[in-house]
Amino acid sequence: MAIFQARTWLCRSFSTLSSHPLRVCVVGSGPAGFYTAEKMLKAHQEAEVDIIDRLPTPFGLVRSGVAPDHPETKIVINQFSRVARHDRCSFFGNVTLGSSVSLLELRELYHVVVLAYGAESDRELGIPGEDLVGIHSAREFVWWYNGHPDCKNLDPDLKNTDTAVILGQGNVALDIARILLRPATELATTDIASHALAALEESSVRKVYLVGRRGPVQAACTAKELREVLGIKDLCIHLQEADLLKTPKDEEEIKNNRIQRRVYELLSKAATTGPSHPRSGQRELHFVFFRKPDRFLESDEKRGHVSGMHFEKTVLKDVGDGKRIAVGTGKFEDLECRMVLKSIGYKSVPVDGLPFDHQKGVVPNIRGRVLHDTSGDPTLLEEGLYVCGWLKRGPTGIIATNLYCAEETVVSISEDLNLSASKASLPKPGREGLLHLLDNRKVKFVQFSAWEKIDSTETRLGSLKNKPRDKLTTWEELLKVARE
Repeated sequence: MAIFQARTWLCRSFSTLSSHPLRVCVVGSGPAGFYTAEKMLKAHQEAEVDIIDRLPTPFGLVRSGVAPDHPETKIVINQFSRVARHDRCSFFGNVTLGSSVSLLELRELYHVVVLAYGAESDRELGIPGEDLVGIHSAREFVWWYNGHPDCKNLDPDLKNTDTAVILGQGNVALDIARILLRPATELATTDIASHALAALEESSVRKVYLVGRRGPVQAACTAKELREVLGIKDLCIHLQEADLLKTPKDEEEIKNNRIQRRVYELLSKAATTGPSHPRSGQRELHFVFFRKPDRFLESDEKRGHVSGMHFEKTVLKDVGDGKRIAVGTGKFEDLECRMVLKSIGYKSVPVDGLPFDHQKGVVPNIRGRVLHDTSGDPTLLEEGLYVCGWLKRGPTGIIATNLYCAEETVVSISEDLNLSASKASLPKPGREGLLHLLDNRKVKFVQFSAWEKIDSTETRLGSLKNKPRDKLTTWEELLKVARE
């Protein structure tokens, strides 16, 4: 309540000094961007908010990251659509920060610029063989089955291998395992991309290994996601019972964390209740713990292609403050496979003129205020520049996490506007300036009404196949429909 009252006073204070619109630009139209826009519109009655995105489609990871068999998670799109239709909000799709418009130009056009463009790259393992054919990042694979136009042509070879290894045991890893192992008939009624469904219908993958550096007590997934993958019809679950043995420190960890305790219980139950050997042709899910990737193995028959993984066995070692990390034991083993999916984390990418902490993969900030450099000095702020979402805190949390993240950033914006009300009261070109700049550069941006044409086309095509939508998955298709 105190934060809300303070924010209300700050907004009123700014409004009394300003007779012109407060020009705000949000870069990125995922959850972080839309929550920020919604809160700015509500908090500042004089604000005009423009949301720009490099894609012609809004909603970020809600569209391209959430699994197709999780339609309930996508309902938030309705809320975001109401924000985009607000009379003080505009959406500019197909506008790329850095090439269509620079960060410096945005800062000259707007009083406030909030960067919320997420993480569109991948962490690297940095081990030998990482560039072999058959190795993909989780982001690429997820974008592929969700119809992201950048990954339409990924073409993972599901036909010529019966084994896929997923490095990582978080929720994204479990999503991928579920998509690989669920019967294609069950996916056919989701909004999965048609090219991905066709590939999965002909998939030869029967075994999926989920490999983690630490033990089942430290597994990074949630109980809900784990329960879902364990509940796949006619699936044989494998766990080494020795991996389930708990140390006193494991017991302490479980006692203090309800989610970890529930995950461990589900894994223990799966190890003891299912059949120990699969029937012929039955699909298998193997949970492998205490293994660290050492290198990717190259095929002798097919040069340049992956044929397996070389793992080092690990143990957990205390490093102080109650933390334990996985360290190698010097014992190794191989696992044969022709497909590896690295679910080891997304990574944000910097743009020109933006301070960036390459080690943490985030923009240095204090409560959303962008710092001049990575020194952490709170007095060295980039005036009028803010961050929200993964770019602010790293690639963690669920969709709702961005709600609180946006709240914090908007409170910082309101405080700063009040402190420098005289500067903010000077007029800025905002939307009109952006339109002029894009027109001069012949950038054909996509308005929200044009996205609605794409949306309408996809839902119409989907209805013909008993799907909620049949996604347009190339830049050409998307832009063609948007301009009709």
